[in-house]
Amino acid sequence: MKQTVCRLACLGLLLLPIPVFAGGGKNRIVNMPEPYTQECSGCHIAFQPGLLPAKAWQNIMSGLERHYGTDASLDSETVRQIGIWLQDNAARGHRANSTPPEDRITETGWFYRKHRAIDASTWQLESVKSAANCQACHVQAEQGRFDDDGLIVPEGLDAAQMHAFQDHHKHHRPSHRSGWRSGGRHHATW
Repeated sequence: MKQTVCRLACLGLLLLPIPVFAGGGKNRIVNMPEPYTQECSGCHIAFQPGLLPAKAWQNIMSGLERHYGTDASLDSETVRQIGIWLQDNAARGHRANSTPPEDRITETGWFYRKHRAIDASTWQLESVKSAANCQACHVQAEQGRFDDDGLIVPEGLDAAQMHAFQDHHKHHRPSHRSGWRSGGRHHATW
């Protein structure tokens, strides 16, 4: 009887929405509603709401007809649902202190601090395309994880860019030696 109850409880847990972790698991677990993932991941990853303060999300949702050069308009009920969810799960603490220019995640102070050693030309590589293309380096970006565990080196880095990438991650390495990946190969050197 105990085993049956335990199995049913475990099965029930599997049916829950998949949680994702903003900020490398340091923020709250946030379950993304289907309209958000469906509408937003059509052009980019569905970014965790904890990456921007509430005011930035409010600005983004009120200007979808001019969403970074694209018309991303939605019906008013979907805008309302997503907007409420974004507001409820927006950045807290120090990340909520200021709204970045143009409400861009890539313009936040923490983004600059985490990526300061990355040369601007790296964002222009064909394998990267822009600083907002998180999954070019962060293999778990779509799950909301942006920590340094399991980073991949984007294709096409020249020697200077590679040195900056390695040097940056040498100073921001995780507490365990999981390393980073290049071309799908795992490197344990820092």
